[in-house]
Amino acid sequence: MSTKRKELLSIAMERTSEWISSQEILSDITVHIGDTSFSLHKILLSKCGFIKKLTSESSNGSDITVIRISDFPGGGEAFKLAIKFCYGINLEMNAENIAMLRCAAEHLDMTEEHSVANLVETTEVYLNEVILKSLKSSVKVLQKSEGLLPMAERVKLVSRCIDAIAYVTCQESQSREDIVDLWAEDLSVLRIDMFQRVLIAMMARGFKQHALGPVLMVYAQKALRGLEITGRGVKKMDAEQEHEKRVIVETIVSLLPRERNTVSVGFLSMLIRAALYLETTVACRLDLEKRMGLQLRQAVLDDLLIPSFNGDNTMFDVDTVQRILMNYLQFEVEGSSVDFATDTGELMESYLAEVASDRNMNLAKFMGLAECVPEQSRVTDDGMYRAIDIYLKVHPQISEVEKKKICSLMNSQKLSQEACAHVAQNKRFPVHIVAQVLHEEQQRLRQVLSCDSDSPVAADATASEISPLSTLCSYNNELSELNRENQDLKLELLKVKMTLKELEREKNFEIVSGSYCSPVSTASSVVKPPLPRKSFISSVSRRLGKLNPFGHTPGRTMPRKGRRHSIS
Repeated sequence: MSTKRKELLSIAMERTSEWISSQEILSDITVHIGDTSFSLHKILLSKCGFIKKLTSESSNGSDITVIRISDFPGGGEAFKLAIKFCYGINLEMNAENIAMLRCAAEHLDMTEEHSVANLVETTEVYLNEVILKSLKSSVKVLQKSEGLLPMAERVKLVSRCIDAIAYVTCQESQSREDIVDLWAEDLSVLRIDMFQRVLIAMMARGFKQHALGPVLMVYAQKALRGLEITGRGVKKMDAEQEHEKRVIVETIVSLLPRERNTVSVGFLSMLIRAALYLETTVACRLDLEKRMGLQLRQAVLDDLLIPSFNGDNTMFDVDTVQRILMNYLQFEVEGSSVDFATDTGELMESYLAEVASDRNMNLAKFMGLAECVPEQSRVTDDGMYRAIDIYLKVHPQISEVEKKKICSLMNSQKLSQEACAHVAQNKRFPVHIVAQVLHEEQQRLRQVLSCDSDSPVAADATASEISPLSTLCSYNNELSELNRENQDLKLELLKVKMTLKELEREKNFEIVSGSYCSPVSTASSVVKPPLPRKSFISSVSRRLGKLNPFGHTPGRTMPRKGRRHSIS
């Protein structure tokens, strides 16, 4: 059919459509798309090669009046838009409907073979001239194409949108580096498989891999929103949602750049929690643990407090943190680093103190993690002592043998003087550990005293060492003296109580024999308390006497202080 003839036919069809609409002619064919039915006119469906073919294939020569189309791309909404085009009704194309229009045109075979400027050609022009030149429009069409598969793949709508997105993002990233955050939010609306294909296309066009970190972080935070990974409990999602989230986590991990520091440690910690909660593959979890181990120096305590989801009733996943630490140590060894970061040692000691407060924490697991912390990364062992002390406090039921084992994790020679003073008074620690600490403190004091006192520098160092030690000794002596005085005070109070009882008996006797004794003799027969000793305890006794425990009446006189009375 020549081009001129096609144009004439199109004009004739438009006039026919206007005439049918104005005359309200009854329809002669019904098309069912799913649950929706459309009453149409065969003459106006000549632009649809698919329907023309169905109506011409009648087996008995009768006209077909009913057509059922299953699996129509875009459903009844897309078919309605295509029919409007056939009837010559004004149709506004935009990024929301162009994908379904293109797929519907392909399914209905609305090509130039059946009409000039048919729907296939019209949608292609709009795609190439408008949609594919804009990043947001291309992303929107790609998102709409996710529900139009496989037809969207067949017309290469998906591949063209992906290529357009990759081209625009690479061009904009070269001119402005801060623009990544802007279009990263746009890409977060895509399904994970489409998002993965876009990133692969971007890297194929030269996009720097280390710049993918912010894009992945934005996508993960939006895609995993609402996932409860902060504590234990029953999963509040069905199997389909769990599978979807699991695929998202595994895909994001596979897309992470190989370079260090492309994403934050906090983001890696979030991914590890999600991977454990969703039970991803072992390879996925090991990859995350290795990445976090390489950046362990940047971590804070909250990053390591990973909840336990393995059903062992513990609060934290110590095994995962131990593997992260081992990855860090392996990296340091391979990097020929002989001095491990002290901040990492302090971080692990703080983590040990946190997990020690868990009543369900196994001693073997606790010791296994503590033994992995390099001693050279700890300036002092105060943090290790604190963690052990907390564990002994929370787990008082462990045996003396187990106490000895856990105390072996601590190097008493690296304790500060404040920690040594605390150990000396700590009843939770075995006696031999306390004695060892005191002995080493004594040895340290002797070494300080044996230094060359003639040197001014040495003299200053000696004075600085002796001062805390002398303070410690003075504190211990004062404590012992107070204990002795306390015992003496208790003894004196006991004597006062005994005297009080004797006086009560004497008073009862006076009441019974009151008819035989005169008031004067009764008053004179009252036994007076013994003369107190001139000491700290005697002063306390005098103060107790002022409280008038014997119930003296105002008319009675107290005995003189210089006279001693015996009890008879």
